[in-house]
Amino acid sequence: MTVRVGNWRAWMWSIWLVAAMSLLAVLDLTVYGVVVPASALLLAVISGPAVWRRQGVDKLDLITVAALYLAVVALFRVAFAVFTVTNVPGLFLCFGAGMVLGVAGPVFYTVRRGRPLSDLGLWLGNWKLAVALGLILASIQFAITLFGYPLPEPVGWVPLLVMSLTVGAFETVFFRGFVQTRLSASFGRAPGIAIAAALYAAYHIGYGMSGEGMVFLFGLGIVYAVAFALIRNFLVLWPLLTPLGSFFNNLNTGEIELPWAAILGFADVLGLMAASIWLAQRRLRRRRKQQLQREDADKARLRE
Repeated sequence: MTVRVGNWRAWMWSIWLVAAMSLLAVLDLTVYGVVVPASALLLAVISGPAVWRRQGVDKLDLITVAALYLAVVALFRVAFAVFTVTNVPGLFLCFGAGMVLGVAGPVFYTVRRGRPLSDLGLWLGNWKLAVALGLILASIQFAITLFGYPLPEPVGWVPLLVMSLTVGAFETVFFRGFVQTRLSASFGRAPGIAIAAALYAAYHIGYGMSGEGMVFLFGLGIVYAVAFALIRNFLVLWPLLTPLGSFFNNLNTGEIELPWAAILGFADVLGLMAASIWLAQRRLRRRRKQQLQREDADKARLRE
């Protein structure tokens, strides 16, 4: 489902995205978590059978999604519930390991299955549309949450911004590019989006979040999931939309205080994520080169 001029369904969903993001300004967060999914369900029914069509259940996909999801949630839970801020090195190592696993695991699994990284949204196709929609949605979110917000001293917000960028990259690849895409392939686009959004909300138990907070995140997860499904490019969500939401939440709650040194730690995590993508892309290029060489050799033998 990619946006094309004249595709009324794509424009309908784009308008819905703008409206859903704007509702952040008027709805209670728990109400938001109910109203937005209900409106998305209604729109999915109107959209026709295409959003419910599935390719066929892939058991290996589902097993891998479940295994990686449980591993990531467990690492986050250990970080924030076992180590806590009383053991910062342990907390950061588990937190960082969970994010790296959430990117590197799907990347190498995708390559192993012979699929392109574009399956995860890691490509430049539709980049203009992705950037345009991402800017529109991020601008609405910024106007509602951060415009005029009194920022503390730089040490109070710069490390939080870097952390938000890192967490946003992990969530975009793992939940949208991997979990949502694989579930949509097995169960249909609409069920895949709903289940992925529910898993996105539930994974925040690793942060120790309340049930009401997770209801809101289910609604917000639907918005993020629809935006990704519409464009299939990570740029629609990162580096603006999802990091801005995380950044505002961390600022607003005031529960996390990070030193300047944390920037280096999160930069290392981002570097490991980028390295896993680079290595996977390199492996794909080598595989394509070998395939072309085999095809050339076969053609040469046929000419002899």
